[in-house]
Amino acid sequence: MANSISSTGTDSFVGTARSRVDGPAKVTGLAKYAGEFTAADLAHGYVVSGGIAKGRITAIDSAAAEAVPGVLKVFTHENRPRTAWLDYNYQDAVAPPGSPFRAFYDDKIHYSGQPVALVVAEDFGTARYAASLVKVSYEAEEPLTDVERQREFGYEPPKKRAGIKPPPEPWGDADAAFASAPIQLRGDYTLAVEHHNPMEPHASTVVWDGDGAITVYDKIQGVSNSQGYIAGVFGMDKDKVRVLNPYLGGGFGLGLRPQYQLFLAVMAARELERSVRVTLTRDQMFTFGYRPDVRQTISLGADEGGKLRSIKHDALSGTSRFEDYQEVVVNWSAILYGACENVSLDYKLTQIDTYTPADMRAPGAVTGVFALEIAMDELAHATGQDPIAVRLKNYTDRDPTEDKPFGSKALRACYEQGAERFGWSERNPEPRSMRDGKELVGWGMATGVWEALMQKSAAQATLTADGKLVVGNSTGDIGTGTYTILTQIAADALGLPMEDVTTKLGDTDLAEAPVAGGSWTAASSGTAVMKACRKIAADVFAMARAMDDSPLANVDLERVVFTGGRIEMAGDPSRSVSLVDAMKAAGVDKVEATESAGPDAGHMKEFASYTHSAVFAEVKIDEELGQVRLTRIVSAIAAGRIINLKTARSQILGGVVMGIGSALEEESMLDHTVGRFMNHNFGEYHVPVNADIHDIDVIFVEEDDKANPMGVKGLGEIGIVGTAAAIANAVFHATGKRIRDLPITIDKIIG
Repeated sequence: MANSISSTGTDSFVGTARSRVDGPAKVTGLAKYAGEFTAADLAHGYVVSGGIAKGRITAIDSAAAEAVPGVLKVFTHENRPRTAWLDYNYQDAVAPPGSPFRAFYDDKIHYSGQPVALVVAEDFGTARYAASLVKVSYEAEEPLTDVERQREFGYEPPKKRAGIKPPPEPWGDADAAFASAPIQLRGDYTLAVEHHNPMEPHASTVVWDGDGAITVYDKIQGVSNSQGYIAGVFGMDKDKVRVLNPYLGGGFGLGLRPQYQLFLAVMAARELERSVRVTLTRDQMFTFGYRPDVRQTISLGADEGGKLRSIKHDALSGTSRFEDYQEVVVNWSAILYGACENVSLDYKLTQIDTYTPADMRAPGAVTGVFALEIAMDELAHATGQDPIAVRLKNYTDRDPTEDKPFGSKALRACYEQGAERFGWSERNPEPRSMRDGKELVGWGMATGVWEALMQKSAAQATLTADGKLVVGNSTGDIGTGTYTILTQIAADALGLPMEDVTTKLGDTDLAEAPVAGGSWTAASSGTAVMKACRKIAADVFAMARAMDDSPLANVDLERVVFTGGRIEMAGDPSRSVSLVDAMKAAGVDKVEATESAGPDAGHMKEFASYTHSAVFAEVKIDEELGQVRLTRIVSAIAAGRIINLKTARSQILGGVVMGIGSALEEESMLDHTVGRFMNHNFGEYHVPVNADIHDIDVIFVEEDDKANPMGVKGLGEIGIVGTAAAIANAVFHATGKRIRDLPITIDKIIG
């Protein structure tokens, strides 16, 4: 039992395909989201968004709005209640260095769409109408939102963001090696700004409990972050603040940090001493929450056979004026191809007049790997090598950025299995050589990589006298299937059917766990749940041994299995005791345990841990119209042990679809004259829809990893990394036109 995930006999749920335990609640509408909880005296707030990108507010006239029947109050910077906001610079675990945005702090405008007023009324319709009557006057300044114009002001951030590794020191002489290399390639790469567009907009419902206590339903990927934010900003005791988020309609990183509607809702509830809900509109969702604008230059020097002699990868990323948002963008070049003897990586920031960028599924890796993997395809073409062959020539089993071997790396198998499933051997390497009727056919591939992390996490478990088990902690299920995999792990640990296990998440009253992000939840919360259940198993086994005439009286824990709600002697099912009988004999009505789990410091010191993938894409392009059809993708994933084959495949599918959006459709268009994103709606901001998605095949490559007791690496991010590059490389193969500026639109193909 001590050395395995499961302590069951013949039944095992971990490693099988299981439907979501929360699926029925979601499809029937029983699942409630942050903006759907209610209270008897619930008031509604509507945000008035600012009309300029930079400057100051000179006057706010709210008289007409306040005169509307049903309006309770109009909040602005002029009448905002004093809070600890003025004295306390709240920083959560995922915030970048700097000073977080403070709604209604003063008259300054920092970005387009900044909240300037909150109208609170008895109902939403009244609040929305009254908000249209608020008149705001400004003194405008010229906004600077063009990263390219700000290039000369690039700087290295004085403080590093927690958890974000800076580029390693250069090794060798990349410039000299490039200058002497027979093959020299240099390119500039840009990925358009993309906005988060989760199905559920940001919302906060604050229920006034009386006596200064509040219960908050917030759209957040970690309720502890919201609780800490509220306590810090408003000077409240944490025991007066309970935050819940049982369901999340899409996280992807936007829900890691509390957003401004939480501050506004809590502020209004405390001032009015009643419950308040604030929900942002889709238009307002386009004023923050975007993948940063990053300009990249990659220089590769190689010999005639495609062996790299020099790698230079430089990136300049936009950030806000008030925070130094940072990602790992350039390190991936060394992590994947660091066997090269001359490497120079550089990452700088430049300030622009927008909101701080947000973490967005595989932040940094999506950006950096897209450029790197297009550059590697260019190297393959320039040297006449197969794209897989040139990658294998530069393969490394060590992470040179940390000077460690990988704990596991099944990337070679990803290449092999992905290529075989795709039919890569049938590819004619010559661009424009493959056709299907009037369409050009292109086949491209790319590598994906993402960190395999584990965070410290606690979990609790309670087994009751009826044989039912409840487990959980404060982390959230952001759509990844966490409810389901934790149920599987718990059921296996105590040999119970899954229907006898209930998982609770997203509540600050539960054991504390990290935010759901970074692809670390399965390893972190999964291990904690497993440990808590094993503690219960040991306790109940002791009760079973102590029973009168117990068939397990002289049996050690290592010689039993938990299956079918019973504790059995391994190999002798006739010697068994039910969990219920053991508890009854001991005279207890429940057995509880809370356990913590964290990363193995020794393993982390000795090994580097990453997930890897190989992505293969086929496009068909109308030669006259330039219209791209992505007809199929094969994604081969090496991510350690897979807990649930069904939800795991779903994660990769979702990542691939987002990668398709990056490659072909998603583009937030920023008008630099006014400093505003202009296509702030789903009519003009395009995302993949059903008609855009065809065959997506997912392969899970067998991989044994010891980075954590679960043997898992996480799947939330790896599905998107490399997908855009594979598509771009397929477009080149089809057309002979190399496009380094995503998304790939018709004008770039036929222009």
